[in-house]
Amino acid sequence: MQYLLLIYGNEAAFETVSKEDTERMYAAYGAYTQAMIAAGVMKGADRLQPSTTASTVRVRNDKTEVLDGPYAETKEQLGGYYLVEVPDLDAALTWAARCPGASHGTIEVRPIWAM
Repeated sequence: MQYLLLIYGNEAAFETVSKEDTERMYAAYGAYTQAMIAAGVMKGADRLQPSTTASTVRVRNDKTEVLDGPYAETKEQLGGYYLVEVPDLDAALTWAARCPGASHGTIEVRPIWAM
């Protein structure tokens, strides 16, 4: 079964992190990614641009409305994701707990609805 591991964190806090801590974080994500590849569970992953670059699209009464920025003001923003294929939710939760972002943010685990 496929699951999306959505990585949420505080973008403003990330801007104040030291260069050394940033390098450690990138190394931790690199090791995590390599572990997923070695286990054969990773199907895709990407880091997202900051939420300030987002556009929100709504169609109401046949009129398209495009807004700059994220849909809602929150303390944590969606920063990236991993798409994994694992046997069950427990396995997906185990991988989510191993994600470096889980130590300072939130990992949302969502099953993919097969179409």
